[in-house]
Amino acid sequence: MSLSSNGSKGPIEGLRVYSFLGVIGLIFVIFTIRLFNLQVVQYDEWLGQAEENRIQRISLAPQRGVIYDRNGIVLARNIASYNINVIPANLPDDAGEIMEIELELADVTGVPFSLGSIEDPLIPCGDNLGVTQMVSIQSSFSPFDPVSIQCDVPRELALAVAEMAVDWPGVEVEVEPVRDFPTGDLTAAVIGFLGPIPARDEAELLALGFVPNRDKVGYGGLELYFDELLRGLPGSRLVETDVAGQILRDVEPPIDPVSGQNVILTIDTRLQQAAQTILTGELNFWNTYLNEIRMTSGVVIAINPRTGEILAMVSWPSYENNRMARFIPAYYYEQLIADSTDPLVNHAAGAELPAGSVFKLVTAVGALNEKVVTPEQIVQTPAFITITEKYYAGDPGQGREFVDWNDAGFGQLNFNGGIANSSNVYFYKLGGGYPPEDIDGLGICRLGTYANALGYGLTTGIELPYETEGLVPTPTWKRRFQGENWSTGDTYIASVGQGFDLATPLQVLMSAAVIANDGAMMQPTLVREIVDGQGNIVQSFEPQQRWDITQDKIIKHYTNPSGIGACEETGELTSVEPWVIDTVQQGMRSAVQFGTLAEEFQNVTVTAAGKTGTAEYCDEVAFNKNLCIPGNWPTHAWTVAYAPYENPEIAVVAFVYNGGEGASVAGPIVVKTIEAYFELKAVDSELGNP
Repeated sequence: MSLSSNGSKGPIEGLRVYSFLGVIGLIFVIFTIRLFNLQVVQYDEWLGQAEENRIQRISLAPQRGVIYDRNGIVLARNIASYNINVIPANLPDDAGEIMEIELELADVTGVPFSLGSIEDPLIPCGDNLGVTQMVSIQSSFSPFDPVSIQCDVPRELALAVAEMAVDWPGVEVEVEPVRDFPTGDLTAAVIGFLGPIPARDEAELLALGFVPNRDKVGYGGLELYFDELLRGLPGSRLVETDVAGQILRDVEPPIDPVSGQNVILTIDTRLQQAAQTILTGELNFWNTYLNEIRMTSGVVIAINPRTGEILAMVSWPSYENNRMARFIPAYYYEQLIADSTDPLVNHAAGAELPAGSVFKLVTAVGALNEKVVTPEQIVQTPAFITITEKYYAGDPGQGREFVDWNDAGFGQLNFNGGIANSSNVYFYKLGGGYPPEDIDGLGICRLGTYANALGYGLTTGIELPYETEGLVPTPTWKRRFQGENWSTGDTYIASVGQGFDLATPLQVLMSAAVIANDGAMMQPTLVREIVDGQGNIVQSFEPQQRWDITQDKIIKHYTNPSGIGACEETGELTSVEPWVIDTVQQGMRSAVQFGTLAEEFQNVTVTAAGKTGTAEYCDEVAFNKNLCIPGNWPTHAWTVAYAPYENPEIAVVAFVYNGGEGASVAGPIVVKTIEAYFELKAVDSELGNP
């Protein structure tokens, strides 16, 4: 390096020094501006984020409400479930001591000490990792939060671990509430089950304080229908935490969670148990007798026709809702979905079925009220009749034969005999008419309005999700969904509950309950009371009348009752004359005394009235089994009855899928259920129970 004569540095060296000082100065200016921006300009923004990182709101889970039957028997409750947790931050500092605790914990719980890799996802209570991997992963991102090593352990193991945890710093036993259904599959169709918060509801429930990975909601039955009432409201804690997530203090006083309200049902579990046992017993008897599994499912419902209280509701086969308590097993859920009997569906209110001859009560009320026949009028009832089927006015039509279930025919019957013997030919003539005897017929339009009046084609409003409304067909409906005109033959078939007619077992029961209750349609209900956690009554039961067909003018009039073309309303409304209900009641009483139910009720001491039904069907299951043989379709079995006849306390409907003849298969189920009711009533009377 060359120097000047006086020893100073050259111009290049001076430029380097000044450049260096300039860069340092520029960096200092940049840092100063950035610091000013952070400390002054963006002060509020960064302060807010700092507060957000420091302050955390913790959701406190509420207790879900309990469900009881009318006698106080618990149907759904919360029980303690024990989880074994490790809080990594509370473990000893020494790695050897940590390993010793993990080894002992693995030995006691049976969870492998080492399994998988720390790169694997952490699934609390899962079986993809060992104890040491779970602790290691939790230590890396949230050491002050517990990781569940094993969940839902037996109480004995939980107590043992809690005792040993005195010498195991960082190990704890967590008590977590889990839903329990003591009556299991007996009431699963009514009660339902719980599941994780679905994605569609996540934002709404998050805003209320619920936690998606912790809290559950109703997925079926009353658990779903009353979910908002049962689930309560979460509480909260606003706490200050350090950078590791450790809680330092409460910033505000905690807000306690609000427990869900309790629901007391109208169901009598004793009668429910009796009805299910009776139903399954009959199914087993007939399947054994026939040497094949022919009758696969059924329904039994009992109601107080005066109040609308549902006393029993059995939908069989059912499912085990306790298996859904902690999580919904995929294999079990898929098994239920694949089952052709649809056990997850409450068939009492959710199945749409051909009603068959139990629907004849509609035709009977309508025909008598519209003066199609008189009670004393004799109608010829041969083995079959032939009518001219027409699709439009002026259609010359074609002959079509309609047969009676009695191959020999009944000869002739009056109104009482028509109901008692459930003659198809008799009701064909009442519904569609028969010119040779000057019977005009009710017609599809008037048949529809009387069906609605007795509860068909309408949801009942019972406290169950997914209730279906069935189908009362009209000419307009057929043109829209079937692509063809209504025919006179359609009316004849509909008059006996076949063809396009569809109903739920609950609707069939309600139609008979209206008759039993002198024309009053009560609101069916499963709820007797709603009470809070302190036992205070929030909502008490009061019978609700929907309408009374003998007082309320709900029956429509039509300019063209036959429905050939369309049902055109006149705007005039009327009601049903009380004597019509009395006469139909007498017909149902005669069915028990000497008609289709005489054999089944011959040894019953209480007076009763009823109606049988045998409904042809051809659904997907029957079609796949090659059972849908033209002219010889398989049949469902129905029976509905009430007692005592003079002052009804109970009405019961029984439905058996592919049960064949109604009286012999469904009849005994109804009879035995009614007898069980009065036996339980006698026991309660002796014990002084209300």
